[in-house]
Amino acid sequence: MIDEAARDLRRERRRGRTGEAGSESSRHPNYRSLKNPFLPQPIFSDDQVAAIHATALRVLEELGIKVLLPEARAIYAKAGALVDEDIQMVRIGPDMVEAALASAPRSIPALAGDRSRDLTLELGSMAFLAGSGAPNVTDLERGRRPGTLAAFEEFTKLIQHFDVLHMLGPCVEPQDIDNRFRHYAVNRAQLTLSDKFPFIFARGTPQVEDSFEMIRLARGLSHEEFRNGAHCYTVINTNSPRQLDIPMAQGIIDFAKAGQVLVITPFCLAGAMAPITVAGALTLQHAEALAGLTLAQIVRPGAPVVYGSFSSNVDMKSGAPAFGTPEHIKATLGAGQLARYTGLPWRSGGGSAANVSDAQAAHETQFALWGSVLAGATVCIHAAGWLEGGLSVSLEKLITDIEALQTVAELCATTPGDADAIGFEAIAEVQPGGHFFSAAHTMARYRTAFYEPLVADWSNFGNWTQSGSKTATERATGIWKRILSDFQPPAFAAAAAGVLDEFIAKRTEEGGAAPVS
Repeated sequence: MIDEAARDLRRERRRGRTGEAGSESSRHPNYRSLKNPFLPQPIFSDDQVAAIHATALRVLEELGIKVLLPEARAIYAKAGALVDEDIQMVRIGPDMVEAALASAPRSIPALAGDRSRDLTLELGSMAFLAGSGAPNVTDLERGRRPGTLAAFEEFTKLIQHFDVLHMLGPCVEPQDIDNRFRHYAVNRAQLTLSDKFPFIFARGTPQVEDSFEMIRLARGLSHEEFRNGAHCYTVINTNSPRQLDIPMAQGIIDFAKAGQVLVITPFCLAGAMAPITVAGALTLQHAEALAGLTLAQIVRPGAPVVYGSFSSNVDMKSGAPAFGTPEHIKATLGAGQLARYTGLPWRSGGGSAANVSDAQAAHETQFALWGSVLAGATVCIHAAGWLEGGLSVSLEKLITDIEALQTVAELCATTPGDADAIGFEAIAEVQPGGHFFSAAHTMARYRTAFYEPLVADWSNFGNWTQSGSKTATERATGIWKRILSDFQPPAFAAAAAGVLDEFIAKRTEEGGAAPVS
């Protein structure tokens, strides 16, 4: 009888899924705006956090940071930093840093193309991004290959499809497009295929200005409207240890002037570009992040800045980076404490060092994800699809990782605990030894009670075998192919193609814009 009732329930549920009956009750969870429900977990005492912060200030004041861009050194010097032009070193006093921390906003409204996709970047909010910055792309059907514009467009479509991915990013580098024109193609894809918060490369002022203009054109913004709101973001990586190169320093200046979001992120691998201890790596990371943040606030007090953290360790036998390790998680938890010490929104990093989408890849990515969730990260980059320590992104892994992200998103929803949810009447209705399949309490809720998996297969071994014995990774291939086949861009975004193409044609005829190195 139990099996029969369960079959009836499954048949009825399938009817609801296909719209034949009860489709008005289909489950529509909201993944677009997440608040982290977990208390942040510490690994350091309050005194230790204060000591790390104080030591980072000492690093900046006594040792300094090498800044390769003359304009940036001049800006620091005018604000009171000690600059040695001969060796390009900038020493920043703690008063300058504290003033910068005081002026940096604690909450950043991030304005997307569709107002329903706007984000608020602040402590307590939570946003996920796909793996970014990879030179290669991989999937089961076409194998591993260099990134192309077509691959970038595929990832943009997939990111647009899933609400649990909140911001766009540079998933894969389109190496088939000349770097003088690459930013036009990347921005066109973002702005015509998606209505989410876009990413802009910081590769020199000419490319940045082109990119800002494309956003203004696509979104119908005046120069003043663009400058008075955050409509895009970039990621600034320092060259650890203690160096800020020309494109990154210029990016800080360009984005701060325009009032656009800067995610200032040192990439400190303990034992390689940073001290081998977690506390030492975080001290260096904190110093470098504060140096970049200070430059942004000198350029424009109140410039929207996200404190960045992406610290992990290396394999001391090979020097290769590792992710999802205990040290990676500890560094993320510690970074969360430092971010809360400053009061700023902050980013963490997920990812995996695995070479294919396998058990190692899932294990490392999910431990890195949980580190970010338990650390209270505002933005987690590389949360889906990232392999080989960032050398490739995988379409299948993007899908399987989204299952984990949607599970986390489900945990953000309130769990009812009122009398109706506690269900005394349901317990009373079912006699000892009976079942709840057909109970009124169940029948009123079964369509929306539980999360429905994206890629997981809950069938028994016999049914799974009859269906082809596919692994989760193999099933993911069919999912991304179906999404790409059915994809329709948002109408507002697609409508921007004409004005963008006109701008791109004009700038291409003028020779484009070479990146700064």
